Amino acid sequence: MNKLILLLCCITFSSCIEQLTTEKKVITLWKAYSDSIEVAANKDHENIRMRYRLIQSKILDKNAVFRPLYDEVSKLSEAEYQALKPLILEQNINTIQSYVAKGYFSYEKLVLFYLYRIYKYELDNETTLNTVIALNIKVIEEAKKADNALANGSLKGKHPIYGMPILLKDNINTAGMKTTAGALAFVANEVDDAFIVERLKANGALILGKVNLSEWAYYLTRPCPTGYSAIGGQTLNPYGRRIFDTGGSSSGSGTSIAASYAVAAVGTETSGSILSPSSHNSIVGLKPTIGLLSRTGIVPISSTFDTPGPMTRNVIDNAIVLSAMTGHDASDVKSIEDHFPAIISAGLDPEPFKNMRLGAIKSLLESDSIYKKTIKKLKMLGAEIIEFEPPKTNLVGFSNVLNMDMRSDLPAYIMAHTKPEKVKVQSVADVVAFNLEDPLLRMPYGQNLLEGILNDTTSIEALETMKSDLERKGRNFFDLAMDAFKLDAVLSINNDHASYAAVAKYPALTVPMGYKPSGDPIGLTFIGKPFKEADLLRLGAAFENKFKLRRTPKNYQN
Repeated sequence: MNKLILLLCCITFSSCIEQLTTEKKVITLWKAYSDSIEVAANKDHENIRMRYRLIQSKILDKNAVFRPLYDEVSKLSEAEYQALKPLILEQNINTIQSYVAKGYFSYEKLVLFYLYRIYKYELDNETTLNTVIALNIKVIEEAKKADNALANGSLKGKHPIYGMPILLKDNINTAGMKTTAGALAFVANEVDDAFIVERLKANGALILGKVNLSEWAYYLTRPCPTGYSAIGGQTLNPYGRRIFDTGGSSSGSGTSIAASYAVAAVGTETSGSILSPSSHNSIVGLKPTIGLLSRTGIVPISSTFDTPGPMTRNVIDNAIVLSAMTGHDASDVKSIEDHFPAIISAGLDPEPFKNMRLGAIKSLLESDSIYKKTIKKLKMLGAEIIEFEPPKTNLVGFSNVLNMDMRSDLPAYIMAHTKPEKVKVQSVADVVAFNLEDPLLRMPYGQNLLEGILNDTTSIEALETMKSDLERKGRNFFDLAMDAFKLDAVLSINNDHASYAAVAKYPALTVPMGYKPSGDPIGLTFIGKPFKEADLLRLGAAFENKFKLRRTPKNYQN
């Protein structure tokens, strides 16, 4: 018997049964289970964000997600999967492309490999990360077309992203799949492609599916577990399910790439939402300068601070995915027309350590031993390190900007992108009222942030003052040292200084820095001046190549 079928139906997925209908035999790949024991086990977790009220979604039927492609995926045998694994698992895009060119496997086999892994782990309630919440039912067909084009020799000058399976955070508009932002109010939201998805497809990327997120990009309520949404349930960290935080709000993007469910994922960030899940899942995440990538067709929090960005297992892939999404979007007033050709090759062009001038934050040196050891090693490698302490800065008004932006930006998104027969809400007030109709199902952790938007009385004049003050404070936070010492970047940890980078509109790149004694991943974050993404990627590539710190999660290596 085909080993995948055996795996899905007899061993790994003990819940797998067959149901007979009058029309044909229907395979039930997954069965809901009681998560009460798991929830109870986390009720006293030291991290308040890990005290779950539920784990599995009360809405999502995984059978509906996974059944359409099951017949195709089950044709890949366990032996084929194991043969493909050393050629694909943890390999970068350029290496994968070289193997395709040599005929070792096709784009179709590449897609099937990742789907096999998704089915293997996500349909098993003991390993599921609750991360993949939609699949592109045409992806295998699209992969075959990519193979045909390659065979016909019509791909001269193709982008490296060509034929690569990509996962998207479920607040990014994608044709053929719902875009929900994790919220029941958007459960039927059918839309056209976001601008960055158009760019990915134009460059030949294959959209594999959509992944879970913190609902409304983590602007629903506090305190609340990161990675929770009403649609997808609770996303879990592959390095320690129910043990370590996933980070948010691009939780599914981080966990899925850590577990190698695709070549890369795309997340979004307002303040820390790429940096946090990337560092917590030991992957590379880039929050670009506002304006480098379009935001059109992305469910918003704040048009002032929002941006999409690539999340990958290595710097080379990060540069490639970033490059594939760039392009001027006339619909986004902050979208720039400049081109940055150096981005695509930045991961292949590491900066020599002897040329680096980096700022180390004194308070982090005193409080974090891994950061301290890392800085010491960088010095030994020849990097010039300047220790400094940024000015104490209170980002007064930050939440007011988020409130007022979402109050206007969400209705604008709804009007521009949604269909009235599919999305009934038209405003934040409508979402709040919708959730109140069934609070246990729609908002088990509450919705105090959404309610705070409605109660915010900030005037338009005060809002503009807040925005300019915040940008000035954020830039001053970094610039005093960066300008005085001519620094290439400031070094931080995880998303510790994400809010300052957000208000400054500065890019930030996080790369794996190691693991705490508990096994919890930690990232080193490079923060630079606007539109210096290529420089940050060269710094990150040098660090990654020398230190080689990323490890595949222990229970996701098979």
